[in-house]
Amino acid sequence: MAHEVRVKIDTGIIAHKDLEIIVKEDGGKLGTLLISKGNIEWLPKGNSVNKKRLTWQQFAALMENRARTVKAK
Repeated sequence: MAHEVRVKIDTGIIAHKDLEIIVKEDGGKLGTLLISKGNIEWLPKGNSVNKKRLTWQQFAALMENRARTVKAK
């Protein structure tokens, strides 16, 4: 399962435009991650209307409670 992640950066500071990260798996699009100063959103492949949205506080809680712990370098 090879992943490819591409980042489109229009500015150094996220102000009025989202940071857009396109995630691909085995050559096919998995989805798009949209990062803004207010929240983080996931737009699944083939879906141009319904995003999954978390506030930064919700994202932090999700990562604390559900993510696997690994050593930081």
